[in-house]
Amino acid sequence: MKTLQHAWQRARRHRAAITLLLGLPWALAATVLALRLGGFDIACVVATLTLLASAAIGTAHARRLDRRWLQRQLDGSGASEDSADLLFADPAALNPLQQRQRAHVLATLERTMPELRPRWPRGALALCWIAGVSIALLALGWPRGAAAPSAAPARTAPGAAAAGPLHLQSSRLRIDAPAYTGQPTVTQNALDAKVAADSRLAWSLRFDRAPDRAWLQFHDGRRLPLREQDGQWLAQDVARAPVLYRVVSEPALAEARLHRLDVVADRAPSVRVLEPAASLVLGTPGQRQWTLRFEATDDHGVAAQAKLSITTTQGSGENITFVQRSITLAGSGGASARRFAHTLDLAALGAQPGNDVIAQLEVRDNHAPTPQTGRSSSVILRLPSTEVALTAELEGRIKKTLPAYFRSQRQIIIDAEALIRQRRSVGADDFIKRSDAIGVDQRILRLRYGQFLGEESEGAAKPPPTSDLPTSDVPTADTHDDDDHDHGQAGAHDGHGHDHGGTAASADTAPVFGSATDVLSEYGHTHDHAEAATLLDPQTRATLKAALDQMWSAEGELRQGRPEQALPFAYKALAFIKQVQQAERIYLARVGPELPPIDEGRRLGGDRAGLASRELPLAARTPPDPAIVEAWQRLGDGTGTADLDALAGWQQRNAAFLPDALDLAAAIEQLRIAPDCADCRQRLRAQLWRALQRPLPQVMRRSAADAMGQRYLDALEAQP
Repeated sequence: MKTLQHAWQRARRHRAAITLLLGLPWALAATVLALRLGGFDIACVVATLTLLASAAIGTAHARRLDRRWLQRQLDGSGASEDSADLLFADPAALNPLQQRQRAHVLATLERTMPELRPRWPRGALALCWIAGVSIALLALGWPRGAAAPSAAPARTAPGAAAAGPLHLQSSRLRIDAPAYTGQPTVTQNALDAKVAADSRLAWSLRFDRAPDRAWLQFHDGRRLPLREQDGQWLAQDVARAPVLYRVVSEPALAEARLHRLDVVADRAPSVRVLEPAASLVLGTPGQRQWTLRFEATDDHGVAAQAKLSITTTQGSGENITFVQRSITLAGSGGASARRFAHTLDLAALGAQPGNDVIAQLEVRDNHAPTPQTGRSSSVILRLPSTEVALTAELEGRIKKTLPAYFRSQRQIIIDAEALIRQRRSVGADDFIKRSDAIGVDQRILRLRYGQFLGEESEGAAKPPPTSDLPTSDVPTADTHDDDDHDHGQAGAHDGHGHDHGGTAASADTAPVFGSATDVLSEYGHTHDHAEAATLLDPQTRATLKAALDQMWSAEGELRQGRPEQALPFAYKALAFIKQVQQAERIYLARVGPELPPIDEGRRLGGDRAGLASRELPLAARTPPDPAIVEAWQRLGDGTGTADLDALAGWQQRNAAFLPDALDLAAAIEQLRIAPDCADCRQRLRAQLWRALQRPLPQVMRRSAADAMGQRYLDALEAQP
C-alpha cells in the first residue's frame, strides 16, 4: 500500500510541475511589460501576483488527481483486474473472497506498479515558452520614442497646466558604504535611509510624465539637480551630515513629502583590559613574568595589529627615570572584536625590586583615510623593594598566634535556646556543664565590652594595700574579681596579656630604672581609668553600662544551670548592644568663630560711610530670540502666520544646541508645504517650545508696605 501511495504523490507533483512550467513564460512576459510601462515597483507586484497565480493553479490541478482518478488509472492499466475499489475499502467490511482478491491486487502492484504520472505536454510547453519569451523580447526592444507624441505636447502645449500635477511613479536609492565598513551595496525603494558617514548615494526617480526640470531640495537650502537619462532622473551625493530633503519639480508634484537621511558616524575603537583584573597589581618577590590580555571592539573592525606601550620607572624620590618601549602585537578573533595577549619578561625590561612597570595598549580601526585610535586604561605592576619584602617576612615570623575568638551575644542566645530544647535528652550533670560553658562565653563577651568603659579585666586578687601605697591605688569594688574560679591563680594575667598583680616577692622588689616591664606597669596601663580608655558620649556609655549589667545577670543564671532565667537578661543585653552599634556621634571643634573686631567708636552713631552694597551681582542671561517667541505665540493663535524662513535660518544657526534639529526642520518644512494644516502648526509649536530656553524661577516680590512702613522707608531714603 505504501508503494501505491508514493506513486500517487509523484503523479500529483508531476501535474503541478507541468502547470507551473506552462505559466512561467506568461508571468515573465507580464513582468517585462509592467517594467516597461509602469516601472520597477509595478513590475515587482505583477511578477509576485503571476507567480502566486501559477502556483495556485498548479495546486488545484494536482488536487484533481483524487481517489477516483487513481481507481480509473489502475483499472485502465489492468494491474488491478478491475478491483481497484477494494484497495480503498475497509478490510473488516469485506467478505473472505474480497479480502483474498484485495491481497492479490496489492501483491501485483508491489511487483509491477503501472506508470501513473501524466505525460509531458511537449508541444504545449514549447508553444508557451516561445510565445512568452517573444513577448518579453519585444517589450524590451520596443523603442521608447513611441511615448514621445504624448509627452512632447505636455512640454510645449500652452494648456500643459491643465494636465494636472506630476506623480512620482518609482524611486530607487542606492547606498554605497565606504569600503572600510565592509557593508554591501544596498538598493532600496524608500527614500528615507540611515547610512554610514561618507557613503555615496545615488537617486533614480521616474515620473508619470517628463517634467521640465527636477531637483532635490535640502532643508539647509542646498539644491541637488536631477538629470534625465532614458526616462529616469538621476542624482549623486556623499552623505556627510544628517539632512531632510524632498523631491521638487516643475510642474510641481502632487505630493511633496519630506524624507530623512540619518548619517551614523564611525566610532573610535574601545579597548578593555581583561588581565590583570585591577589597574594596580602588587608583584611578588622574585616575579619574572607579567601576563597582559586586552580586548578591542569597534563597529566596523579593528586593525589586526596593535601597539603595546611599556614604561618602566627606576629610582625613588626625586631621582626617578622613565624608560619607554613599544611592542607590536598581533590580534586574534573577528574583525569587530579582537583580543591581544602578551607576556612581559621583567628581566629583559630591566625591572628591579622597587620599580613600576606601566602598560597601555593602543589600537586603530579601519577608518579611511585616517584611522581612529583607541587606548586602554593603564595597568601598573609594582615590584616590592627589598626593605618591604624583609618587613613582610619579619611580620610573618612574629605573628605566630591566632587572635582570640569569642562568641557574640546573639550566638549565646541561640546556644541557650538550643540547650533548653535538649533538656530532656541530656542528663542533669551534662546540662549544668553545658550551661556553665555558655556562661563562661557570656563572661568573656562581658569583659570584652567592659574594656570600652575602662573596666579592669578580671584576674587574680591583688595584695592588700600597705601604708606606702597611695589611697588611689587601693582596689575598689569595680576592679575586684567577681568569679570565684579565678581566685586561686597566683600571678594571674588579665585578658590583655600583662600582669595586674604579682606575688609578694615581686611586690617587695624595687622598680628598676629603664626596665621595660616597670615602665609598662607604671605608664602604659591606663585602661583601668574610665576617662582615659576611650571617648564615648555619656548616652552611649550609659547604654553600654546597661548592657554589661544585663550580661552580668545572664552570666549568673547560666553559671547556676538556669538558662531559662538567663534568656530575658541576654535579650535585653542584645537590644542595648544594637543601640550602641547604631549610635551616631559627631565631634565638632570647640572653637568659636573668628570675627573681625568691632569698632566701638562707630556704634549707634548712624555713620554709613565705607559700607558696601549688600546686593548680590546677578549674571546677565541671554534672553531668547524675540522672533522665536513671537512665532510660538502666533502659532498658538490659530490665525497668525509665522515667518518660516526666519525660523529655518534660526534652526540652522542653532542646530548644535537644539535637542533634535532635524525634527524642528521637518516641522517647518511640513508647515511650509501645507500652510492650512492645523496638526502641522501644533507640531511646530511643540518643537519650538522644546527649543526655547526655560525661564529661571523668579523671586517673589514683597507685598506693598502699609502707611507706617512706607513712612519708615521714606525716612531711610531721606537720610544723607
